[in-house]
Amino acid sequence: MVGSYPYLKRLLDLVLSFSSLLVLSPFLAFISLLIRLESPGSPFFLQERIGKGMVPFRLVKFRTMTARAGALRGMFTPGDRSRVTRLGRVLRKTKIDELPELFNVLKGDMAIVGPRPEVAKYVSAYPGDFELIFELRPGLSDSASIKYRNEEAILAGQKDPEDYYLRVILPEKLRLARSYVENVSFRTDMGVVKETLKTLLGLNSTSVKET
Repeated sequence: MVGSYPYLKRLLDLVLSFSSLLVLSPFLAFISLLIRLESPGSPFFLQERIGKGMVPFRLVKFRTMTARAGALRGMFTPGDRSRVTRLGRVLRKTKIDELPELFNVLKGDMAIVGPRPEVAKYVSAYPGDFELIFELRPGLSDSASIKYRNEEAILAGQKDPEDYYLRVILPEKLRLARSYVENVSFRTDMGVVKETLKTLLGLNSTSVKET
């Protein structure tokens, strides 16, 4: 990323995250209430992820599973949907559960567009790749998150979801993330935003199907 775009990118992140949170605040409050009414506990899910410069930060999402101490620390198995609530299934399918990550963008932990942040145990499997990728801030969306929009369903259909994630899905995510880092620009970011919106509206057929 050369020239003045890093500064423009951060400015755009600040403007978009602040304005989005301002507009969406009544909706976010409503979703928080629904979560608490369905199951006891905080409406938010906090999890340590690795971000820019390989520095950990606390990612915030809406809670979509029944609250357990271990779960709130981020201890879960990929593809595990056994504790997902009825509302949680809707929030995950629509990606509404990720809206609180706008607070991470506003704080500076994340960007609107960038490689998705990862948990430490998966970063440790490919440290060199992640060091390159996280020269940039992780983002709310990227090409990998569009391609693997149905990741949870794919993993749920595997005999060993975690092994499949490490051997098949994560390497492909890393390939796409490296391509983004090497070609990041305003045009690239707008392309990701466009494809993300198309995916959320069901107009994008590029996601990997459940097998």
